[in-house]
Amino acid sequence: MSDTLIDPVWERIRKEVALEAAHEPMLASFLHAVVLNHATLDDALTFLLASKLESSTLTALTLRDLIHEAFAKDPTIGEACRVDIVTVCERDPACTTFYVPLLYFKGFQAIQCHRVAHYFWRQDRHPLALWMQSRVAEVFGVDIHPAARIGRGILVDHATGVVIGETAVVEDHVSLLQGVTLGGTGKEMGDRHPKVRRGVLIGAGAKILGNVEIGEGAKIGANAVVLEDVPPHTTIVGVPGKVVGHVDDPEPSLTMDHRIDMSEMPND
Repeated sequence: MSDTLIDPVWERIRKEVALEAAHEPMLASFLHAVVLNHATLDDALTFLLASKLESSTLTALTLRDLIHEAFAKDPTIGEACRVDIVTVCERDPACTTFYVPLLYFKGFQAIQCHRVAHYFWRQDRHPLALWMQSRVAEVFGVDIHPAARIGRGILVDHATGVVIGETAVVEDHVSLLQGVTLGGTGKEMGDRHPKVRRGVLIGAGAKILGNVEIGEGAKIGANAVVLEDVPPHTTIVGVPGKVVGHVDDPEPSLTMDHRIDMSEMPND
């Protein structure tokens, strides 16, 4: 999206950042360098991610060219980025401005890096994609295989310790918290990672292992260990995870209500 006049997300970010630069002069240079000096959100995000991921072997300038290529050749990356920004502000009570996830939330930044790495993976540039995965893990503490397929409207809250495996699928409007693993169960080959359907809410520390399906609108409790398919619109808690009730909310990922109704708990 190169025309800022038809990009309301970018226009709002620029207005918010201009106010912050005036309010906090100590950050004015930073805010101008990362946001106000750029014509589009894609350009600003490219600059930001390159500066985060640069290393002694790949400079920020080289990374900017690579990330710009991904944004330019796959417009869905920029489109998903905008949806994710709105998503974070809608679901995270700590976020009231669009610029905050862009500049400061590593969950948002890690997901955007993954979108770029996924582009290079699909272009059969696997070594570059894997380098980006490794670098993102070092910088953000988030390890997402570049082959994993991730939708739009994703909230990765806090993000530290999140692991998503190679054949995992995360559909649109999913929310997950820190310490979540979408992994395998051992040394299986082929399709071996979870498929998380639309609107699922996954609590902090939950481990979902193997080629299992988490049905649409399900809610996975904090620290649950899930090894079997989860029916749509059900609540899962415990080790191993067990169904304890029905989820009335069609997309619990949107309301972010992690409470478990104890009346749903089975009688011993």
